[in-house]
Amino acid sequence: MELKKLTVRTLSGIIYCGIIVGCILIGHEAVAIMASALATIAAIEFSKINSDLNARRIPTLLLDIAGCIALCFGVYVYPIILWVAIMIARFVEELYINDNKPLHNLANSMMTQIYIGIPLACAVGISYLFSRPEALLAVFLFLWINDTGAFLVGSTIGRHRLFERISPKKSWEGFFGGAAFTVAAALLFCYTCSGFFGFDNDALLWIGLAVVTVIFGTWGDLVESMIKRTLNIKDSGNIIPGHGGILDRIDSLLLAAPAVLIYLILWELLRF
Repeated sequence: MELKKLTVRTLSGIIYCGIIVGCILIGHEAVAIMASALATIAAIEFSKINSDLNARRIPTLLLDIAGCIALCFGVYVYPIILWVAIMIARFVEELYINDNKPLHNLANSMMTQIYIGIPLACAVGISYLFSRPEALLAVFLFLWINDTGAFLVGSTIGRHRLFERISPKKSWEGFFGGAAFTVAAALLFCYTCSGFFGFDNDALLWIGLAVVTVIFGTWGDLVESMIKRTLNIKDSGNIIPGHGGILDRIDSLLLAAPAVLIYLILWELLRF
């Protein structure tokens, strides 16, 4: 990679990560706003790559975005009622659109809510579960550490393809390398700063959190790769120089966040 491109990619990555960390450290409201912003950009990207985004489709896109934002603020209860109203409006809107693909259009809208809105709502939910938004920071750190570890190990000794049909470059060596880095980081966090993240210093909790994040984060990455391969595109967008679109950056989170939320809820329920 050229030095200039590497520099741009590094700087834009640092800025992106800095914004994520900054919002989480500010507090719950900032996390919900951050999730809403990510959902808005991701919904626009998804609409662009899935169908022709033109002036005629703007009202539909606005309803899809509004639904995602309502989900992101769903921890406040009343936005969920608003989300139901938005979904009803979306179905009614389709009646008045002169289009011969109503099921396709509705499917795209529902996919936007399920694939983007609900996972980001779960990310917000993680920050509320222990009354500490830093809990969500642990998930982001695990995703980033896993990506870095998988790249370092995979690019060095990767030989056996993980899922060649979808992502030819990923390897089993990279997967286990990323997992090893993440579990090591989990143990480090467990014994040094559990309180900061709002968790008990329970090694089993931390290892489980790391494993769930790695497995579902990898699946999330593969799901987006499947979508892009189906649509024959390289990136979902170009908003982050050197990294592509927001969907390219949060693809792992979109499956990891719901899985982690379920894991943490089950942990709370079963540990007694």
